[in-house]
Amino acid sequence: MVKKLICIECPQGCLLSVDIENCRALKVAGNKCPKGMGYAISEIENPVRILTSAVLAEGLDIRMVPVRTNRPIPKSKLPLAMEEIKKIRLRSPVDAGVVIVKDFIESGVNLIATRSAGG
Repeated sequence: MVKKLICIECPQGCLLSVDIENCRALKVAGNKCPKGMGYAISEIENPVRILTSAVLAEGLDIRMVPVRTNRPIPKSKLPLAMEEIKKIRLRSPVDAGVVIVKDFIESGVNLIATRSAGG
């Protein structure tokens, strides 16, 4: 099977063709730089994403506090992560960059605030 991807690793935006067999990238074509090959293999074999969202704030100066993971998490864990985010309520002031949940969804990744919220 051949899958087409657009590489996002550099500004060139190469159109990649990836030969796939048993969920493994066998051959990558179309990359104009070495980053394209790594991107294609990762995207096929172990896709990951930085999760950005917002959590509810109670009694703070804003109603929703934007958050993100400090490192990518497996794409397959995004639905679980969003279910956990829905449960979070911030009741104390936070500064941007502060860890909201350490080891979020037992992934070794932290969920951090991306905006300050005061009381």
